Amino acid sequence: MLTPPPLESLGKRICVFGPSNSGKSTLTWAIASKIGTTPVSLDQLRFLPNTDWQLCPDEDFARLHDQAIADESWVIEGNYMTLLTTRIARATGIILLGTDRWTAFGRYLRRTLFERERHGHLQGAHDSIKWDMIHFILVEQPRKRQRDIGLLRATGLPMVQLESMRELNAAYATWGLG
Repeated sequence: MLTPPPLESLGKRICVFGPSNSGKSTLTWAIASKIGTTPVSLDQLRFLPNTDWQLCPDEDFARLHDQAIADESWVIEGNYMTLLTTRIARATGIILLGTDRWTAFGRYLRRTLFERERHGHLQGAHDSIKWDMIHFILVEQPRKRQRDIGLLRATGLPMVQLESMRELNAAYATWGLG
């Protein structure tokens, strides 16, 4: 996609999906700021603050998720396909990011080691390199890509698919995002 459609075509409840370290959080905060709504990071709901990314109980996560999507407008980032049905039922548009596994891996290393303050970072997190995360980025995530694309397209919602940093940067420019 060379020129994305107008941001307004995605409505006021936008889901941002994509691989880990593809730019979901930064894009979510930029869009939310532009349209004057709440940015929501599903990682911040799923994991306990002030930990090394320790999961909160499933029931708590589902409750926090449902509270977030009950609002009249939002931009929410994260995949968490187990809660996809309820999120999509409220969504008005989808943005799907893509990146190759090696770029995502490099970004993971940089963010974990050097970027303590960034959008989507878990409050008070004690980041460390995790072999499970490396395996997820390099092996599991690419295997799920076509499934996820199919699931999101099947929703029938307006969808923008940005497969590279070049396309993502073009969207920032077209949508007037900082």
